[in-house]
Amino acid sequence: MLPAMDFLIKEEKVYSGGLSCRGCGWALLVRHLASILGENTIYVVPASCFSIIAGPYPLNEIKGSIVHTVFAAAPATATGIRHALDRQGKHDTNVVILAGDGGTFDIGFQALSGAASRNENLFYIANNNGAYMNTGIQTSTATPYGAVTTTNPQANYKKTFPKDLMGIVGAHNIPYAATASLAFIEDYRRKIKKAKDIKGFRLIMIDGPCPPGHKVDPAQSISVSRLAVETKLYPLFEIEHQKYTINYFPEKEMPVEVCLKPQGRFRHLFKEGNKEAIREIQRYADKNWERLVALEKLTHELEE
Repeated sequence: MLPAMDFLIKEEKVYSGGLSCRGCGWALLVRHLASILGENTIYVVPASCFSIIAGPYPLNEIKGSIVHTVFAAAPATATGIRHALDRQGKHDTNVVILAGDGGTFDIGFQALSGAASRNENLFYIANNNGAYMNTGIQTSTATPYGAVTTTNPQANYKKTFPKDLMGIVGAHNIPYAATASLAFIEDYRRKIKKAKDIKGFRLIMIDGPCPPGHKVDPAQSISVSRLAVETKLYPLFEIEHQKYTINYFPEKEMPVEVCLKPQGRFRHLFKEGNKEAIREIQRYADKNWERLVALEKLTHELEE
C-alpha cells in the first residue's frame, strides 16, 4: 500500500456529474480546492465555464453554497456577502470567487482592483485558460501571443502579449497572491492552505487547461500545463506584500516550442514564414523569467 500523500483527497467535497468537458482544468481545480476549504464555504461565480459546470439551479457540483452573479461584479457581490456574514458573527465562513480570465483580466477587473485596494477578506481563484472559452473561444487580454481564437483567426493570430495580472495585483500590496499549475498539484494545494489561513485579499491564478480552446487531446491537458512551467512560459511564484518568491526552477533549459507544438491553437506558427513569432515568444519568456528572478532578489534584499 502506498503511504498517504498530501495531494490525495481523503473526503470528496464535490458531487459526481459535473458538466465540464473532458480534461477541463476547472474540474480538477475545484475538486482539490473544495477538499481543503470544506463545506463552510460560499463560492461566488460570475459568467464563466464554471457557472455552467456547477449546474443549473437547483443543482450544485460543490458541497457548499454557490452564488451566481454577473460578469463584472463577482468581487463586489462577494464583498457584500463577506460583510453580511461578519455582521452575523460568521467569520469562519470562507468567501471564494471562482472566475475565468475574462471575468478577471477584463470585464471584472475594476471590481477586482477595488476589492484588492480595500483589502477585503476574500479569496479569489482565477482559472486562466487564455480566452473566453465558455462563449466560443474569443480573445481576452490573457490570451497568449501567437494563439488563434475565433476573434483572432489564422493569419490574424494574436500579436500582443497578455496583461501582467500578477504584477498589477501584487502592486495593490495585498497579503498574498500566487500562480499555480494543476500539473504541480502539491504546490497548488500548499498555496490553497496558505491562502486559507490569511486574512485579507488573496488571489491564486491557475494555468487552466482547456482541451477545446487549446486544441489538445483531453489526455494531454495536464502534460501541456507541465510543459508551460518547464519552458518558463508560466512560472510558479508567490507575492506577499510585494515580496516575490519563485517556487519552482526548471532543472534544464527547454525551448517554448516544446509547449506550443502540441497545442492546435499554435499550429500555424510552425508553418513556413511564422518562425519569427516563435522566436518572439521565446524572447518574451526569457525576459519575463529574468525579470522575475531580479524581482525576487530585489524584494528579498529590501526586507533584510
